[in-house]
Amino acid sequence: MRTIGEAAAELGIEAHVLRHWEQAGALTVPRDGNGYRIFDDAALERARTVLKLRRVGLSLPEVTAAMAPKKSAAQAVVREKIAALESEVRRTQQAITYLRHTADCRHRYLDDCPDCAAFAREL
Repeated sequence: MRTIGEAAAELGIEAHVLRHWEQAGALTVPRDGNGYRIFDDAALERARTVLKLRRVGLSLPEVTAAMAPKKSAAQAVVREKIAALESEVRRTQQAITYLRHTADCRHRYLDDCPDCAAFAREL
């Protein structure tokens, strides 16, 4: 059993983050007879999962949905996030390609370059 401070230290975060996750509905933590949060191994593992999901970019509502008891609902949220990240990767790769071209472009002004203009239309 760990206090909120001990659990936060073990996770490398601040205690207020755990309180916020609980308030947002992404984390459920049992309490003792005095109302203090008790982080047993199961609660700590749930907090680790929330932390991992946050670090890969899920919002708290997405985390809550991804941790839903119904597996199909959780999988749908994760699949949507994968699609969004893949789209972001494509946009980032296009931006890198464009910037590489502009760094080496022989034209003084990018507007004069047909390749730059084509890249700009794609972005």
